Amino acid sequence: MHQTHTLKALSLAAVIGAAGLLPASALAEVEDYVIDTEGAHAFVQFRIKHLGYSWLYGRFNDFGGTFSYDTEDPSNSAIAVDIKTASLDSNHAERDKHLRGKDFLEVDKYPDSSFKSTEIAWDDDGTGTVTGDFTLRGITKPVTLEVMQIGTGPDPWGGYRRGFEGKTSFPLKDFGIDYDLGPASTDVEIILSVEGIRQDG
Repeated sequence: MHQTHTLKALSLAAVIGAAGLLPASALAEVEDYVIDTEGAHAFVQFRIKHLGYSWLYGRFNDFGGTFSYDTEDPSNSAIAVDIKTASLDSNHAERDKHLRGKDFLEVDKYPDSSFKSTEIAWDDDGTGTVTGDFTLRGITKPVTLEVMQIGTGPDPWGGYRRGFEGKTSFPLKDFGIDYDLGPASTDVEIILSVEGIRQDG
């Protein structure tokens, strides 16, 4: 997977600092990360039932993003992700052509999809929910991901990393996709797996 663009997002620390809501000592606890798509340590995947008999899996190969993590209060963290819809890949060329067309993503008209968090609720066991604005096919609606922290710590190259996985599902019709796939295939599941590299200095 090759990263063809870099998403530049305001860190939560900058937003809070500009608002004057926390002292400088508290802001120092907010860590900024870039999602590691260059090393292919992050994935945006989806799955939907095929006729109710099996799962059809796919992914988006071109995306990028950033997140911030408040070590003192994880609920003050934030994430933003940008996805290029034409990078959809379900491992079947003809199906991918159909999914990129007017019946589904209509990627020529809507080349970008995005998610930007608006609220995070975090539990002591490393799980929680991330609610945010999800944009697909030019439609923006709130969605909530069930999230868990996978791990955090130093890497072999002198950096520091933190990783999470989030899952959500929603009806295709919520984002203007009304193609009839049968009663078992009205909702799609999205899985977001991210490993971020901390930006020091």
